[in-house]
Amino acid sequence: MVIGKAPALGSRIVRDLLEKYRELIRFLVVGGIACIVDNGTWYALKLTVLDTSPVKAKGIAIVVATIVSYVLNREWSFRRRGGRERHHEAALFFLVSGFSAVLNLVPLWMSRYLLHLRVPEVDWLAQEIADFVSGSVVGTLVAMVFRYWALRRWVFPQARERTSGTEARSEESTAGRAATRRVEVSTVNAVNAQRRQPGVQVGQVRRERRRPQRTTTRAARRRRKAARRRVRGRGR
Repeated sequence: MVIGKAPALGSRIVRDLLEKYRELIRFLVVGGIACIVDNGTWYALKLTVLDTSPVKAKGIAIVVATIVSYVLNREWSFRRRGGRERHHEAALFFLVSGFSAVLNLVPLWMSRYLLHLRVPEVDWLAQEIADFVSGSVVGTLVAMVFRYWALRRWVFPQARERTSGTEARSEESTAGRAATRRVEVSTVNAVNAQRRQPGVQVGQVRRERRRPQRTTTRAARRRRKAARRRVRGRGR
């Protein structure tokens, strides 16, 4: 019995954890997508038109990734949150993202200009490894932690469902059907509770209630037969 219940218990625990940390999981997925966009744009610029300005290339890449991140976070990660006007929400999002972009650039700047991990002080491979670790790993992690905290606190502060008109009508219809079903179930339970007696099943109660009706019918038939006999005796 315990072994049979283990898979169901495990799936319920996993489902509860996914529900509890749904926003965080979605935020991390969006962060991964934004990271791919960020690095793809950064390397595309750094290895072509901005090969002498890696920090500027990183800044442009961050702006592009921020736009992608805003759309996905608003429409998916924090879809159940809101509480602000659209333009206020967008302004706060880009303000938070701008500060997180500064945090993202700080490790890269320190690697290049404080630690001098650049050509000709180091070879090209060491420079690229240092750029990746400082800009794409350390900087991204620091910025991601700050962005998640700031988005929940200031940009999407209230937990509420942001739905379209069709979705809202569908949810209202579903809620109405659920409420009707609850009323029906409570009514049936109340009727069954009135019918039940201690130690007596519902079927027994029904049979006991039908017996007096059958007895009454038989007695009426006997009275009618007796009346007919009396009428016949008088006729003779």
